[in-house]
Amino acid sequence: MGTPEHTTAGDSAGRGWGLPAGLARACHPGAVVAVTTLTAALAVISGRGPGGCVLVWAAVLAGQLSVGWCNDAFDARRDSAAGRRGKPVVDGAIGVGRVWAAAYVALALCVPLSLLWGLWAGVVHLAAVGAAWTYNLRLKTTRWSWAPYALGFAALPAFVRLGLPGHPWPPWWVLGAGALLGIGAHLGDVLPDIRGDLATGVRGWPQRLGPDRARLLLPVPLVIASALLALGPPGPPGRREVTALALVLLVAVTGTVLGRRRERLAFATAVVVAAVDVSLLLGGTGMGPV
Repeated sequence: MGTPEHTTAGDSAGRGWGLPAGLARACHPGAVVAVTTLTAALAVISGRGPGGCVLVWAAVLAGQLSVGWCNDAFDARRDSAAGRRGKPVVDGAIGVGRVWAAAYVALALCVPLSLLWGLWAGVVHLAAVGAAWTYNLRLKTTRWSWAPYALGFAALPAFVRLGLPGHPWPPWWVLGAGALLGIGAHLGDVLPDIRGDLATGVRGWPQRLGPDRARLLLPVPLVIASALLALGPPGPPGRREVTALALVLLVAVTGTVLGRRRERLAFATAVVVAAVDVSLLLGGTGMGPV
């Protein structure tokens, strides 16, 4: 795939031990660790054995690595223009050509690892990875920038469940909560960089909202996800679900009020709400063995 940002500058810096270090920094390691850890946990509670959990984790790892490397390689010129230090390609730690090559290799590995769990599971996961690549290459600068995040996060529980015997879909509230978590993750990920993005011409959905409206909107999809996970399963919610929902509302309101003066606090409280959502997802009935 040709891109206008392909250059060989810095390739010499990617030799020897600098290559794995540069690739590790360029893959967006925080996101990779968070998503693959969540997937491994979902695989465990779905009833898979150790080998199955490792293979599910490997499929998602390959997809996440490909997305992270694609993102850093494609955005190299824009990151340089914005002066974003800490990016290995911008800093000259590794050449953009090597990052592209790693992205293609990871994507190629993702295909058989995903299809190993059956056609439906493989198609769902590969569609999510493809949407993430589309975000990097095109949708990031459009009002539809939220859509790949929604699809990608909803696809994680779907991929895990569809790979089980009988290929069951997760309950609707799990899919809905996953999509909302993805939208919240998009807002939280972009929020610190909105002003810099606007300066370099990036006008995705959060950038069009602006930093103030994006900050106010950030907890909304996460709180709705909490409500789905607490109230969606059949029967009345238990004490755990009611307590979690009350905590989420308290933290979200606190972050919205205090975040007007301290943007980092708004982000921190959103992380807390997301963590509660993940605990509800992992402790609920929607992802257990069939």
